[in-house]
Amino acid sequence: MADNEQREQDQNQNEWYFNTSTGEPELGKLSPVNQRSGPYKSRKEAEDAWKIAKERNLIWDEENRKWNDWGAGRK
Repeated sequence: MADNEQREQDQNQNEWYFNTSTGEPELGKLSPVNQRSGPYKSRKEAEDAWKIAKERNLIWDEENRKWNDWGAGRK
C-alpha cells in the first residue's frame, strides 16, 4: 500500500460517522455510504447529526420562504 493510501486509511479510522439506519455514531467508515453521514470531528458531533440536520433544514426552509416571497408586494 502506498504511503498516501495508508495515511488516508488511518485518517478515515479516526473520523466519526452517523449511521442513518441505526441512529448510532460509528468510528470509521463501517456502514455503506448510503447509510452514513459525516465525517464528524468527534463522537458528540456524530451523535448530534440529526439535531444539526434539523436545525439547518429550518434555516434553509426560512431562507427559501423569504426568497419565494421576495418581490411579491412590489407589483
